Amino acid sequence: MSYSVGQVAGYAKVTVRTLHHYDEIGLLVPSERSHAGHRRYGDADLDRLQQILFYRELGFPLDEVAVLLDDPDADPQEHLRHQHELLSARIGKLQEMAAAVEQAMEARRMGIDLTPEEKFEVFGDFDPDDHAEEAGRRWGGTDAYQESQRRAASYTKEDWKRFTGGFDALHRRMGDLLARGVPADSDAAMDVAEEHRRFISRHCYECTYEMHTGLGEMYVADERFTATYEAIRPGLAVYMRDAMLANAARHS
Repeated sequence: MSYSVGQVAGYAKVTVRTLHHYDEIGLLVPSERSHAGHRRYGDADLDRLQQILFYRELGFPLDEVAVLLDDPDADPQEHLRHQHELLSARIGKLQEMAAAVEQAMEARRMGIDLTPEEKFEVFGDFDPDDHAEEAGRRWGGTDAYQESQRRAASYTKEDWKRFTGGFDALHRRMGDLLARGVPADSDAAMDVAEEHRRFISRHCYECTYEMHTGLGEMYVADERFTATYEAIRPGLAVYMRDAMLANAARHS
């Protein structure tokens, strides 16, 4: 059985002009001609066209495709093996690209439009992307979360560095008070707690005293936050919570 050039073009979803070109350069010469001289393609021609289009999809130039297909030492099974290897590599690359796009989308949702190197420079070994989904699930419906997202969307790398630097400075000051044995309900500790609350209000969202004490409780209840503060100064998570509670009581 044979097929016309128009039929083959329809099957393969290529143009008739493309098939004419392949014929002219010797890449795909029809095995038959009609009495009127029209091209007729057999099953073997269709198999070869399928291989041509596969290699073209992978980006091979036509001259390299011809070499691959006309290699006298290659057999059909070898072609299939080679194509499987190439396709597997392509799938792996596409998966990497998909993962990169997903990370970019997550960063956009977080408002963190930074390169991986910039994020490491700003956040160290804390990756905000790791917590984006959870944050959205826990607080996505709140006004505070929406306000935080809106503000963060405009942050540059330098903005994030100033933000993390300011937060770190407050934590160090609180850690120093703890190390000196200053009570968590002292004026000095409560003053730092108040600065902490205002810092959040200034950079993230309007942080009420109720919300601030809720954060303090989370610092102790969530082991990830606890570990962060314990790394600064052992006991700091509880000390922070107690100072934030005392400060809220002072302003009630």
